Amino acid sequence: MSLSIAKSILPGGVVEIAPRGEIDVDTAYEVREAIVGLLAKGRPPRIELNMRLVSFIDSVGISAMVAGFQTAEVSGVKLVVTEPSRFVHRQLWVTGLLGLFGAPEPYFSGTAPAPEPQLPSA
Repeated sequence: MSLSIAKSILPGGVVEIAPRGEIDVDTAYEVREAIVGLLAKGRPPRIELNMRLVSFIDSVGISAMVAGFQTAEVSGVKLVVTEPSRFVHRQLWVTGLLGLFGAPEPYFSGTAPAPEPQLPSA
């Protein structure tokens, strides 16, 4: 599966980068280039990397995300991950990088988020 990347402007000038597909050794550079290219054109207040449609990410993809985060940080721009797929969320959690990207909750397809477990009342 290939990778496509959509960019859009959100309220307040926030820029959303939304990759779709697999981020691996063959496509990871595209994510980094999308971030670097955006920063070459200006300084948005924030970049949101919407990872909802990413079905797979490997260590090279994670490395490209970290490099993009560092490039944005040097430019004074906050980069966060939004709506990570369950696979992406797990990879960020396992690598200890979830907090770096704003500790986003995993995206669940469906209309409502999963309910929080309730403790029985005494």
